[in-house]
Amino acid sequence: MSVFKGIKGRILIVTLMSVLFFSACSSRKYTARPGAETAAKAADAMSHLKNKQLYKFITDWTGVQYRYGGLDKRGIDCSGFAFLLQKDIYGNNLPRRSRDQADVVKKKSIGNLKEGDLIFFSFGGGEIDHVGVYLNNNFFVHASTTRGVIVDDLSIPAYQRAFVKAGTL
Repeated sequence: MSVFKGIKGRILIVTLMSVLFFSACSSRKYTARPGAETAAKAADAMSHLKNKQLYKFITDWTGVQYRYGGLDKRGIDCSGFAFLLQKDIYGNNLPRRSRDQADVVKKKSIGNLKEGDLIFFSFGGGEIDHVGVYLNNNFFVHASTTRGVIVDDLSIPAYQRAFVKAGTL
């Protein structure tokens, strides 16, 4: 009987480790697919970017699938996308994890966000588990777990409910 308890214990440990491993950048399906109107507004937000290198960076990455821990075009997670964007476009060094990235930004209100500022969310109900990069007109770019790299509307209720913090480096 003690061997059975040992196996159950190991299964429990592996299960808990898996849950912790997949908790970064949230693995929940939390957004709706954008309709034609939202897609048109996202395109408009992209066309109004001041930094043309940012525009090119986003278009080069748009559609790349989500992959936890990914950091290349084979797949990328939200914090990896923010990490690369900040490094390549603005020359900023960020930590790799979204909750650590949130610790290094100077907090701002949503109404004062500027192009390139970071936006943090908690979809798991606890710690920060998702990050995006603000563009303009209430739109931001991020690596969605279900849709890959995409420009999204910050006014979507799921984002409003999950919003934790925004800031600048």
